[in-house]
Amino acid sequence: MRHTGFALAVLLAGTASGVAPSYSAAGIVNAGNYTPGPFAPNSILSIYGSGLALATQALTANDILGGHLPTQLSYTQVFVDNYPAPLFYVSGGQINFLVPSNQSTGDTQIRVAMLGNSGPVVTVTIANAAPALFSTSDGFAIATHADNSLITPDSPAHADEIVVVYATGFGKTAPNPATGEIPPYAAQIVALADLKVSVAGAVLSADRIKYAGLTPGSVGLYQINLALPDSPGSNPEIRVAIGDQSTPPGLKLACQ
Repeated sequence: MRHTGFALAVLLAGTASGVAPSYSAAGIVNAGNYTPGPFAPNSILSIYGSGLALATQALTANDILGGHLPTQLSYTQVFVDNYPAPLFYVSGGQINFLVPSNQSTGDTQIRVAMLGNSGPVVTVTIANAAPALFSTSDGFAIATHADNSLITPDSPAHADEIVVVYATGFGKTAPNPATGEIPPYAAQIVALADLKVSVAGAVLSADRIKYAGLTPGSVGLYQINLALPDSPGSNPEIRVAIGDQSTPPGLKLACQ
């Protein structure tokens, strides 16, 4: 099983000092494609607002204890149904955090606390799955070749090639990691039978999906190993659906 690491935190400037965090449900989005909910267990989300942290702090190796992400950075915590959530990054204007891997579906309350100052309790919806593909600024899915190099317009994929596409929001897996655990193992998604991947508008046959599950060594990151069709066309649209939840249209896979 191949995998690759991606820096999922987006560094933004901002500080906070002695004020309660300010944000709303509309400012909580999927970190993969910045779309609003619903969200899924073990998803990477971003909160946008003000007064969210005393200073900017991105996750470092020193913050990881016992193979788990921290639940506090720069005196900031995020609570999901009163459970402290793992953190990737905090700043005055943005937090990247992980929905607990065992989170139940339905209405879920999220709250940010910073230096004893608590922000509002806001409600979001958790679904079994809410897939989101990571993408570049020019609208291409983040994916790799067999040699683990990035697929780009200058290094496109080709017909029948097996590629790896990266995502979040695929929900629970078997085995399911502990919340914030950095899994050293591969694990298929529970909803594999409901997974559909379409390239250029055509749904791939099940035999072309070689693996769909956790990316070993990364938290909240999933991958799909798939064999491209024999005539994918030039830069075809790629979409992923799990049940009734689908990635938005328009995202392309660099391909020739």
